Amino acid sequence: MNKEREETIHRIIGCAFDVYNVMHSGLLETVYESALVYELRTAGFEVEQQKELPILYKGISLNKNLRMDVVVDDRIILELKATDAIEPSHRKQLFTYLSLTRKPIGIILNFTNNGKVIFEKYWYDAENNRCRAF
Repeated sequence: MNKEREETIHRIIGCAFDVYNVMHSGLLETVYESALVYELRTAGFEVEQQKELPILYKGISLNKNLRMDVVVDDRIILELKATDAIEPSHRKQLFTYLSLTRKPIGIILNFTNNGKVIFEKYWYDAENNRCRAF
């Protein structure tokens, strides 16, 4: 991974820690999301909140959309959680978004109830249609 991308990810995660240091634990995911969007925009990122992702079937748009929590600079998907632990279903949700959008990076940010922020970082391998941890 290149240095600029690493620095961007580091800054995003730093914003999440800033939110958690102010808000602490026990809040709803939507509260953390709103505060994180504010922090990211203040840090100079372009941010889309609750971005709709249309579902296509055989080239036809179904009348259903998925919603990505936060998209940063049109290339990094943030999947936010406010739970005790990151579960396999959370990873699957992020991997689905990465696969459908072909965006290069996804981060799960979990604002836990036990006093910390846990995160997992993934990159999308378009050649093999796989998500890999880094």
